[in-house]
Amino acid sequence: MNIDKKLRLGILGSGKGSNMVAIAEAIANGSVPAEIALVLSDVADAGILDRARGFNLPARFIAPGKFRTKLDEEAEAAYIAALREAGVELVVLAGFMRILKGEFLRAFPQRVVNIHPSLLPAFTGLEAWKQALDYGVKFTGCTVHFVDQGVDTGPIIAQQTVPVLSRDDEQTLHARIQIAERQLYPLAISALARGLVRVEGRKTVTVSQQ
Repeated sequence: MNIDKKLRLGILGSGKGSNMVAIAEAIANGSVPAEIALVLSDVADAGILDRARGFNLPARFIAPGKFRTKLDEEAEAAYIAALREAGVELVVLAGFMRILKGEFLRAFPQRVVNIHPSLLPAFTGLEAWKQALDYGVKFTGCTVHFVDQGVDTGPIIAQQTVPVLSRDDEQTLHARIQIAERQLYPLAISALARGLVRVEGRKTVTVSQQ
């Protein structure tokens, strides 16, 4: 691959945008050979849009439509069109609170990634840190994975462990997982941007850089 070519990212988020900031900072310091082409949110006043504009990044709100947990057909088409128009090569979900399936994943096959606050396949779905506490595990963490038609079921790209301390409550554990996320996500995106990750069935493998 051309090592001078920067992978064009489209970042989707619904909240404050801390993972987007971590990625943008890693790009700025040269550790991730990528560029953020567009930031989109389904929430008009989401912090991620303001923080993106603080980096002089194109940032837009696109209304999600009539459903609570997914994009409706018209919104999905609008998101796809905006990402394609921006020349996005990899879609990065950073706290995007809507499930993407169907036409969106067909538009970006094996080019949508997410970070989940557990060591998948354990504790899929919402509030994974609370699930970990309730179950009584000694370690949890975060996982970067490709998005497929299931919920948190796509091939795993990278994981980082976080110990569960005896004094932890939901807030303290979640906060430490978020710190790990901000470390792991840029590393995983860097590997993808350098062409070092290949999907083989349910697994990803690291390949040698040419």
